[in-house]
Parts: sequence; structure tokens; C-alpha cells
Amino acid sequence: MAGEETPEELRYLSGLGNSFSSEAVPGSLPVGQNSPLVCPLGLYAEQLSGTSFTTPRAHNLRTWLYRIKPSVTHEPFHPRVPTNERLVGDFDDRTTTVATPTQLRWRPTDVPTAPLLDFIDGLYTVCGAGSSFLRHGYAIHMYAANKSMDGCAFCNADGDFLIVPQQGRLFITTECGKMLVSPGEIVVIPQGFRFAVDLPDGPSRGYVSEIFGAHFQLPDLGPIGANGLASPRDFLSPTAWFEQAHRPGYVIVQKYGGELFTATQDFSPFNVVAWHGNYVPYKYDLSRFCPFNTVLFDHGDPSVNTVLTAPTDKPGVALLDFVIFPPRWLVAENTFRPPYYHRNCMSEFMGLIYGIYEAKADGFLPGGASLHSCMTPHGPDTTTYEATIRRADANEPLRLKGTLAFMFESSLIPRVCRWALDSPSRDLDYYQCWIGLKSHFSHDNGEAASRESSGMDEKD
Repeated sequence: MAGEETPEELRYLSGLGNSFSSEAVPGSLPVGQNSPLVCPLGLYAEQLSGTSFTTPRAHNLRTWLYRIKPSVTHEPFHPRVPTNERLVGDFDDRTTTVATPTQLRWRPTDVPTAPLLDFIDGLYTVCGAGSSFLRHGYAIHMYAANKSMDGCAFCNADGDFLIVPQQGRLFITTECGKMLVSPGEIVVIPQGFRFAVDLPDGPSRGYVSEIFGAHFQLPDLGPIGANGLASPRDFLSPTAWFEQAHRPGYVIVQKYGGELFTATQDFSPFNVVAWHGNYVPYKYDLSRFCPFNTVLFDHGDPSVNTVLTAPTDKPGVALLDFVIFPPRWLVAENTFRPPYYHRNCMSEFMGLIYGIYEAKADGFLPGGASLHSCMTPHGPDTTTYEATIRRADANEPLRLKGTLAFMFESSLIPRVCRWALDSPSRDLDYYQCWIGLKSHFSHDNGEAASRESSGMDEKD
């Protein structure tokens, strides 16, 4: 059996999109073939496919797992009791979701001390579009957990999870090995992998995006060139680790169509002694992101801060982009440097990991969230706008520091879960942050504005 690894002793494999191989026991990988008559050490060969067999090679994703017992060795699945009624996988269901163009914002949700909630029970859907059954769409969740998963593993059959912890580290065990994920890092658990989440720091909360029918990849760099933004070598995947202990009553919790099902088995699913392939979980430290910015005038579009994208069939249009707003220099001259006022054909869900977001001086707090849907106006609040245009040093270089915000942006129009709209954390006065924006219009040296205010327009 492999020795127990502490979070500080974990080893990782570097690179995104690479074909890796990893052995917890030397000699446990077959040589020259994937599925020999008898695998080394008496292991079972099992392939996990993330794409169809005939997907072009450049995009084909699969990993071979060499395990003590195959994952098929379990009792039948049954609906989980109790279920998690706040998970949604089909956003055409009008009993649970609502269409609204209103700007929405939520204050941070406190992690409850009771009842006890692990990652599965602490996960809840905020909004999304499409359907996991149709293999097209996405869901945006948040989580607030106060206990580690014990005697169970989670498997998402619907899509990939991109997890953004905001408070408390996550110690994640997967079939490929273990990862420690801290606030300021992200982790991607691809569709179909079984995993368990421990909370080494106690209560934890954060954000999760889920994509149906696609996988995350690095964005094309275009004129930027060969380097910049997120570097492939900074993405880290786990190394093989296994446990062999007899575990009667071990529970597999499978999310399927947004619903939860359970099956029992008598062994840990983390019994993979070796593996090789390019379909693997991975994590990324957001502080390694190399941002680009305008160096003379105007505010650049946020797409230049894309870390990962899940593309659609239409070039340049994403099912979901993961975009960050990290510490960086602002140097544009004669420019309104915060984000501009905007109406967008895309829909934008934002979260704040720490600090203050540059476009919202008040009200947008770490652990909170906002949603600006397709063509709904949004932009800097009144305090930010007035302070920016009055800065005496507006042309001086400014380094944004101590802040990290992010955005899940999608071409699909989201429907919002009813419990999110009814949540006590919803900021019902969000719209007030723009109501104070006043007219600064001036014309004819102020004479026209003066005539309008006095009602004495001249007539021919």
C-alpha cells in the first residue's frame, strides 16, 4: 500500500494537455500496450474516456487506470436519500428556475456550524443554461461546507467542475492522486472522475462552474504571440496514490442529470496504482497568470484576462470563459481606467476571492457574487465613477494590489434558481449603486444646460 502523503509532501506533474504516466509502485504500468492479458501486479486495466473514441487526435482525451479492483464492482445505483434539492442540471425546468434581466448581487454566505455539510451537501446551484441531458450548457454553483467527506466519493457524470475556493483550503483525493488547493488557486475535476474533498482548515466556501458537453482549454493567444496569460507548465496534475484497505459500505455519490444517486461497494475508489493518459484533474495558481494591459490609452476588453475557455462550434464564442482580474499595473493616459459601462451579448457571473474589485467601491465583498445577464447594463458604481474622474493623479501609473476577482462568462443566457432569488444574502438594493450617477453634460459653455434647468429655452 502507498504511504500516506501529507498536503506538504504532495508531488505534481507539470503541464496542461500533456500525456502523463505515473506509478505509485515501480513496474505497475504495462509496457508497450494498454490492456495486456494479465496486467503487472495483477491489476485491472480500465479506460476513462473524456471524449468519443473518434474525436480527432488533437482533441481526444482518455486515461488508462490500473487498479486493484475495477470501478464496476458496486451495488446498483439508487436515488440518494436525502437528496440535494438545490442542484440543477436542466435549466428548462421553470419550477426551479426563473428568467430575469435584473442585475443581481449576493452578499457572502456564512458557512453554517450546523447542520454538518460536506462538499456534496454544501453545493447549490445559482444559475445556468442548457441541459446536462443534451450535453450542452453550463451551471454555476456555490458551496459552503463545514465537514470533510467521510466514507464516500463524488462523481459528476454531467460535466467538468472548475472549483474556485474563496475561504479554506481543499485537500482533494482523486483516482489519479491527491491535490491541495488554496484560495487563489483553482482546480478542474473532469467529468467522470471520482473524488473526495477534505477540509484541512475547517469550514470552506467558494464557487464552482460546471460545463456540459465540453472541456476547458487554454485560449488562443492570437497577436499576443507564443507566451503570456496562463502558461501550460504552471498547471499541475497529481501523481499516482492508492489505498488498498477493505472499506465495507463505501458510498459512491453520482451526479447524473442534476440528481444524486448512490451505490455501495466494499473498497475505496482510490485504488489506482498507476495510470497514463491526458485526461486528468489539474490545479492552477492564479498568481502565476501573466496579465496583459493597455499601455497608452483606453481600457482593454476583459477577454485579455482569460485563463481557461470552453469553446463552442462558433469561432471566438465560448460556452464558458474563466476570466480573472488580478493585481496589475494601470498606466493608460487620459483614460477612465476602471471597466467601462457595458451591455454585452454574453452573460457575466462575477465572484471576489479577496480585496476590493476596481469597479465596485462598496457592497461587492469577498465570497459574494453578482450576475449581469445578456444585454443588461452594468458598470462602475457611483462612488467609483466620481472618485475616478476627480483623481488629481489620473495619469500617474497605479499598481492594483491586494485584489483578485474573477468572472464566469457565457454566450448562453442563464436562468436563475428560485432559491438564489429568494436568498437572504441577495442584495435587493444593488440597483441603488448606480442611481446616484448624475448628468455631467455641458454644452455651449453651460448656457444650454442653464436654459434647460430654468425652463427658458429661446424660441425663434
